[in-house]
Amino acid sequence: MSQKLTIVLDLDGTLIETAPDLISAHNHVMKKFGFKTKYEEDIKKLVGKGASSLITRSVWGVARNKFSKINDDKIKKEMVEEFIDYYSKNICVESKLLVGVENFLKWSKNNNISLGVCTNKQEYLAVKLLKKIKINHYFEYVAGSNTFEYCKPDPRHLTNVIEIMQGNLKNSLMIGDSETDAETARSAGVPFILIENGYTEKKTSEIYHDHLIKDFVGIEQIISKYINH
Repeated sequence: MSQKLTIVLDLDGTLIETAPDLISAHNHVMKKFGFKTKYEEDIKKLVGKGASSLITRSVWGVARNKFSKINDDKIKKEMVEEFIDYYSKNICVESKLLVGVENFLKWSKNNNISLGVCTNKQEYLAVKLLKKIKINHYFEYVAGSNTFEYCKPDPRHLTNVIEIMQGNLKNSLMIGDSETDAETARSAGVPFILIENGYTEKKTSEIYHDHLIKDFVGIEQIISKYINH
C-alpha cells in the first residue's frame, strides 16, 4: 500500500487573495496613528511574516524618523492590536479564492490527499478566514504563527504540521507564494510549488522552487506525479 500524499499550503496569496482586506486594515491603522497609507501592491510585499512585521516594516519604511521619536514598542503594540481587531472584523469583505483553488481542493479529497495549512497569520484569524470563505472542511489541520513556539521560515512549522497530520516528509509537498515558504520547504526537504507574483518583494527567479504555477488551474498534473511516488 502506497503512503498517502500530504500537501501543506500557505494561506495569504496562495489559497486566498487577501490583499484587498489587508490593505484596508493596514490603511485604517495608518490613518488612525497619523502615518502614510499604502497601495495594494505595496502591501503584497510585506504580508508574509505576520501582522507585527507588516506594521513594523511599513511604518519604518515611510516614517522612520518620526517613529523613532516616540515609544516604538508601545506604539507598535497598539498599532498591531488595532490592525488585528479591525482585520478580524473585516476579514472576508473583498478576499477571494485564487483561480482554480476550489476545484483543486475537491480533486485532492477525491484522490485521498491530506491537506493542511501553514501560515504566518495568527491561527484564529486563519481558521476564521477559511470558514468565512467556506473551504475550512477541506483541511485536516491549520497552523498559524502562534500555534507553535516558532513559525516560517523555521522548517519545524511545516514538519510539525505534517507530523500531526500523520504524513511522511518523503511523501509531502508544500505550495506557497514567497521566499518565506520556499525557505521553509527547502529546509524541511519537501518539494515546493511556487505561485507566480506572490506576496513578496522577490522576483520569481530569485525564489527556490521545484515547480512554478500561475494559479491552481492544471496543478493536478504536477501533483499526480507525486501520488504514487
